Amino acid sequence: MDTGELFIVCSPSGAGKTTLCRRLLERFGDMRFSVSHTTRRKRPQEVEGRDYHFVDQATFDGMAQRGEFAEWAVVHGNRYGTSNAEIRKAAEEGRAILFDVDFQGAAQIRVRYPSAAAIFILPPSLGELRRRLEQRGTETRESLELRYRNALREIEAYPQFDFLVVNDDVERAVETLVGIVLAERARRTRRAAAAERLLAEAGVSRSANSPRAG
Repeated sequence: MDTGELFIVCSPSGAGKTTLCRRLLERFGDMRFSVSHTTRRKRPQEVEGRDYHFVDQATFDGMAQRGEFAEWAVVHGNRYGTSNAEIRKAAEEGRAILFDVDFQGAAQIRVRYPSAAAIFILPPSLGELRRRLEQRGTETRESLELRYRNALREIEAYPQFDFLVVNDDVERAVETLVGIVLAERARRTRRAAAAERLLAEAGVSRSANSPRAG
């Protein structure tokens, strides 16, 4: 299946990943957000089908057993997964797809789709990360501490990623993400067909004029 352009964004909880993903989608109208399935409880500001597909554990496990997920993982005690249907739909629409996943999901996607660009969002400091988690007002003391403890484990996975973006300023982080998308779209492997068309128009023989020839 031709999957088109795949962009993975990952971060510890509280680093601002959700906000940055929404801003990136606003900048690229041809990019589709991959809505994950989760067993986590819906937060007050979240919308079913926009932020996540909220399902119970039995439904999630059934989908996993039937092989309906491109990736799935247990994060902070809850299950999260990306359905193959999301990737197929983006490919059918000819749109890029943006994944908002944890580092375990990112690794699984990279195995299946090596051309995916993987981006990790870093907080400016661990102190700021804790402050952002507390500001949410949606976490219990236990869940907040779990997310904070897991942050270091998640940050340790940064070598898996192609790009690191420090979210110390939202506007600057958004512009960095936009630059990453534009750079990925300009890769030789993605634009080679345009160069080949020009050479074909001129009747240039690739065997004789290839930069590797001779």
